[in-house]
Amino acid sequence: MRRIALVTLVVDDYDEAIRHYTGALGFRLAEDTPRPDGSRWVVVEPGGEPDGSGTGAALLLARARTGSQRARVGDQTGGRVGFFLHTDDLARDHARMRAAGVTFLEEPRHEPYGTVAVFEDLYGNRWDLLQPATP
Repeated sequence: MRRIALVTLVVDDYDEAIRHYTGALGFRLAEDTPRPDGSRWVVVEPGGEPDGSGTGAALLLARARTGSQRARVGDQTGGRVGFFLHTDDLARDHARMRAAGVTFLEEPRHEPYGTVAVFEDLYGNRWDLLQPATP
């Protein structure tokens, strides 16, 4: 079996990013390991499974180290939605995330593929919160 396990997301600060992804977005901190060069291996993943584990790809939060990397923080996909967070209850998660201060760029809308609302993470990266349509 093959699957995408991690996707790197360049951030300004590890602890700030961990607070945002685990607090406002409800992710689980899967790993936070110091590395010899002073960086950290920080992995967050959407939770939601009964045992607390996530499914699918997780995010590797990588602190920007160069000017070129810092320039990409918050704009890794050129302003397009670059990340898709599936949910089984969009209304619940939308309300919880708004209460936690997440900025939504639109109200939830119904599409043939499901109910969706675009939001921005701490850095301005655009995400779809998506409840897929049931067949």
